[in-house]
Amino acid sequence: MTGEYVPGLEGVPATRSNISFVDGKAGVLEYRGIPIDQLAESSTFLETSFLLIFAHLPIKEELLNYEAEVLSHRRIKYRIRDMIKSFPESGRPMVALQCCIAALGMYYPVNEGTIKEEHTYESTIRLMAKLPTMVATFHQMRLGNDPLTPRDDLGHSANFLYMLTGKEPDPRIARIFEVCLMLHAEHTVNASTFSALVTGSTLADPYTVITSAAGTLSGPLHGGANEEVMAMLREIGTIERVRPYIEDRLSRKQKIMGIGHRVYKVKDPRAIILQNLAVELFDKFGHSRLYDIAVEVERVCEELIGSKGLYPNVDFYSGLVYDKLGIPPDLYTPVFAIARVAGWLAHWHEQLADNRIFRPTQVYTGKHDVEYTPVSLRSYA
Repeated sequence: MTGEYVPGLEGVPATRSNISFVDGKAGVLEYRGIPIDQLAESSTFLETSFLLIFAHLPIKEELLNYEAEVLSHRRIKYRIRDMIKSFPESGRPMVALQCCIAALGMYYPVNEGTIKEEHTYESTIRLMAKLPTMVATFHQMRLGNDPLTPRDDLGHSANFLYMLTGKEPDPRIARIFEVCLMLHAEHTVNASTFSALVTGSTLADPYTVITSAAGTLSGPLHGGANEEVMAMLREIGTIERVRPYIEDRLSRKQKIMGIGHRVYKVKDPRAIILQNLAVELFDKFGHSRLYDIAVEVERVCEELIGSKGLYPNVDFYSGLVYDKLGIPPDLYTPVFAIARVAGWLAHWHEQLADNRIFRPTQVYTGKHDVEYTPVSLRSYA
């Protein structure tokens, strides 16, 4: 069987889904039909995750029960803490997180091939609850500190920031981080979500599914772009250097970090919200010179390449927000995973409802009928 080869499967539908919708020309992102700006304004991360995973906005009792379940599962086994303690201090946080997610499957085994509804719910709760704890635990331990115990009096976002920094965050900071998590929670069939779908289609256990997705996110072409944006802004250094920097990179056909998106041909709606959050954050807690440089980068890029549909994406302003919140750059992608696990789980749930194992074909480019040559007769050409 042969067919047209499409590099990266760009534009090729791989599944049918009603979880999220993107209109790249109009700059629209919806979760279950609800515009992202409405959720950012009125919802919470856990409520948004419930919407994504269980396909409806929860009534009050459902939401309270779900929040209580997540809160009660934040702690991790002491053996997982011991495992984290043995990781090298210089190890990559995303690799540490991937190892920890995989290890969860040993403590909460699910019989592969017989995944039942109660398994999906229990696994969903554990993964939503424990990823933030594992990220914060690794960070504290690599600093030589004992990990902090989750606080039951703090919400999902505030508790993570507390465990990460050792300080209870200002309520406004916790809310801004909450919105960041919502903005990163889901975005149709991206590379990591596709990994989750492929792995889930084999009826692998949920911890393996999420481990697969996290491994895909760790690649620099998927996660980590906001870290590169921050490095770029620091390299530019001043507003006066923005235009020559951008012109030089364009002349050498090099990418401008955080500018352009495979889907959006206008400014990413998440970038618009994140920019507003950055402004709010700087107004209340002190300005950042890097923000002024970022605004100038956006202005110059719009002038020079805006006609090509290249505008700021979600990564362009998120690093500025995380930097102000005191999150180290190498934790930006693990934070992405803490949010995107909601989307991965939503697609896993949807996949199980009408599952078929993925088995794509290929376009063969090799030879045929090649005769075997004995080793004694072989030589370099």
